[in-house]
Amino acid sequence: MAGAGKLIAVDLDETVGRASPDVEHERAVAIFDLIEENVFEPEGLEGGRFRLKLALADRRLVFEIADETGHALAAHHLSLTPFKRVIRDYFLICDSYYEAIRSSTPSQIEAIDMGRRGIHNDGSDLLRERLAGKITLDKDTARRLFTLICVLHRRN
Repeated sequence: MAGAGKLIAVDLDETVGRASPDVEHERAVAIFDLIEENVFEPEGLEGGRFRLKLALADRRLVFEIADETGHALAAHHLSLTPFKRVIRDYFLICDSYYEAIRSSTPSQIEAIDMGRRGIHNDGSDLLRERLAGKITLDKDTARRLFTLICVLHRRN
């Protein structure tokens, strides 16, 4: 995706509160990795550098896109309904993973982590599908954004 757009900043709506230290750590890592390497190309705004704010409003996921100076360019609202099952499953397996880290064998942790990655991939694929025609994302960008959506949902 040569010449593709790029995220230079990502913010989460802070009005929904904070999550556990483990979840906040995942948020920080996802944002760091996202800024380091991403493909983010809003339809009609190809090749730019963008700031993104993710928020939840009226049971909808909101993508507020601005240029690098902060000037608002677009907003996309997605229903959370299609994400409910995969987010719920992801939370359940993440809870199992965090518990396993504290008390399970390496092989048990690895098995749970494989399941966690599979559900994470399902969520990122769903996100790319729901944003089709609005924002082009590569697989890694979608995975990191799905992590942030889960953080927002968990905070809420």
